[in-house]
Amino acid sequence: QVQLVESGGCLVQAGGSLRLSCAASGISFSNSAMGWYRQAPGKQREWVAVISSGGSTNYADSVKGRFTISRDNAKNTVYLQMSSLKPEDTAIYYCRAYSGYYWGQGTQVTVSS
Repeated sequence: QVQLVESGGCLVQAGGSLRLSCAASGISFSNSAMGWYRQAPGKQREWVAVISSGGSTNYADSVKGRFTISRDNAKNTVYLQMSSLKPEDTAIYYCRAYSGYYWGQGTQVTVSS
């Protein structure tokens, strides 16, 4: 059974930092590209960042230079370090495993102005 469990979301002030975690089980984590997506109220889910099994990364233009995706294969965990947060970063953040169509339940990030 595949499980992706996000954590770390909370209320933070604009300009602040936050680190999200996604713990995976039931997949061959080290062989899977992993990604983060987000969905703001009334908007479609959008891609945020991806990290390949080899550690290559790519980012949406809206977060480039502010967010960093990383992974710890020993812990089967992918992270999203977010800094210089803006109110428009407010959303539910979801983790995805690309080895299949696997999604976590999401974690809420709220950035106050």
